[in-house]
Amino acid sequence: MSTPLGIGSRVDHMHFGKGVIVDTASEFYIIWFKSQQDTKSISKDYEGLKVVDGVDGAPTDGPITIADIEQALHNILDQRLHDTQVVPIALKWKRGNMILKPNDPTMQAKEIPIETFFHKIVMVRDKLRVMEQKINAHKGLDDADKVELQQYITAVYGSLTTFNVLFKETIHQFKGVSTKD
Repeated sequence: MSTPLGIGSRVDHMHFGKGVIVDTASEFYIIWFKSQQDTKSISKDYEGLKVVDGVDGAPTDGPITIADIEQALHNILDQRLHDTQVVPIALKWKRGNMILKPNDPTMQAKEIPIETFFHKIVMVRDKLRVMEQKINAHKGLDDADKVELQQYITAVYGSLTTFNVLFKETIHQFKGVSTKD
């Protein structure tokens, strides 16, 4: 790493995993690692540190405060919440169309590109995942309430397994309640 990294840079350490630079010194970075739930001092010339998303390492005015660290983490978390993962559609459906044909012959059929429909399904899946995270992190719900709400979400996933045929990779598919013991 020849260019110094600034506060807010996201990195990946070979042992500690993903982290965020929260302060810098002349010879090392102070990095908060999610897996450790703590900060570590890592040498700036350490070879096992990969840059995920670099921020310019321009000098800062004065010492770094807790408020600066909180703001940097808030910005990064806010950015990550809006990141969308590219989910590929199965090749056999690319450039295909879905036709909705009413039983009434006087009504016109509706044709929709399958990729548009697939995008909507992926958005539903992603919103369900965010809802799960919000339920699990909610401080006003007790464990029983969280489990009950989680069961509804799992049932929704189960109902959406019909659309798994559209996904190229099984890791992106919906998974409901397993019937295996």
